[in-house]
Amino acid sequence: MTYAPANRAYYDADSHIMELPNFLKDFADPALRDEIPEVSYSASIVTDEEVAVIMNQGGRHSPEHVAAQIAMGPQLIEKSKEIQALGAFNSADRTTALDLLGFKKQLVFATHSLRMPFSPSSKLEHRLRYGAARAHNRHMAEFCKSDKRLMGVAAIPLDDPELALAELEFSLANGLKAAWIPHRPCGERAPGHVDLDPFWARLAETGTPFVLHVGGAPLQLAKAWMNNGRPPTKDWLGGGENLRTKDVALLHEGPEQFLTMMVLDGVLERHKGLRGAAVELGAGWVPEMLRRLDWVVKHWSRNDANLQGLSRTPSEQITQQLAFTPFVFEEVGSFIDQSNPDLYLFSSDYPHIEGGRNPIGRFEASLGERPVAVRDKFYADNFKRIFADA
Repeated sequence: MTYAPANRAYYDADSHIMELPNFLKDFADPALRDEIPEVSYSASIVTDEEVAVIMNQGGRHSPEHVAAQIAMGPQLIEKSKEIQALGAFNSADRTTALDLLGFKKQLVFATHSLRMPFSPSSKLEHRLRYGAARAHNRHMAEFCKSDKRLMGVAAIPLDDPELALAELEFSLANGLKAAWIPHRPCGERAPGHVDLDPFWARLAETGTPFVLHVGGAPLQLAKAWMNNGRPPTKDWLGGGENLRTKDVALLHEGPEQFLTMMVLDGVLERHKGLRGAAVELGAGWVPEMLRRLDWVVKHWSRNDANLQGLSRTPSEQITQQLAFTPFVFEEVGSFIDQSNPDLYLFSSDYPHIEGGRNPIGRFEASLGERPVAVRDKFYADNFKRIFADA
């Protein structure tokens, strides 16, 4: 018996590795190893003591811990969380976890190891930015190689177009299935800059989607927005380094800006085979983005030559080429009614606590009485359209 009911196929668009401190260092080029940082859990509910216990056991959970996790059976997703979860950092254990979860495929993202590759600082040397990305991609490929259900996601900064393309080729050669890119300006370029066209073309040619994900840009707003003369607001974990109320209220702005540039600069139009997804960034903003971009193109195309060659409306481009994961607490049924059922993807966020104790149950409640065909798209068909390798 599995968590996911056997009467339908479930494709999971979001899961994570909980990296151990040496996640990057062990897979970095030897010449860079001393300059690559250890993974930090400072912005997490995971404690240094938990990590120390695991590291003192050789970077593994104890056999007793693993056995207790397996004994949870279908309740694994409810009780097995963060670094203590089954398969959080051990690939063999992850296979067992997937057996219990029952998902057909699962995208696998990093959690805490991309601070250097995705840093917005223009002062960071490319040899370190892309060296850390290479270490991440080596380790992600190693983690996912033994189970075809695991679809590893590469980390590829776009700050240097030639190095980004080289990292994409490395990632493809090593079996990674998607390219996570930061949702911020690409160095001094927009994502639709002509220098990046070879990157988008290669993704389209190989059927490899790009993905945006929370953590691909700074989580927190500029300090001035938080300065209201009152005591600081804690984040949702009770500390100060994760998402706070104002941060989550505006979390959509970064990915919406990035995807808006992709549409208005004609990236989706030029590369009709390109596919992409915005993951763990919410989806309540999507219906309004479609409406806004359609009227912007309709009314501004008379003055903007870049828009006059579009053969499809923005809403058509986005519906055909992109998809979005709603948070478990969002009303995806309402979003579908406001837009269309081709836009949204199921995700579990395993083993993060943000995914909730019963994501399928929460999404089912939101989908309500909507027909089986809508559910098929949400749980499986949209995933298979975006991630063709599935």
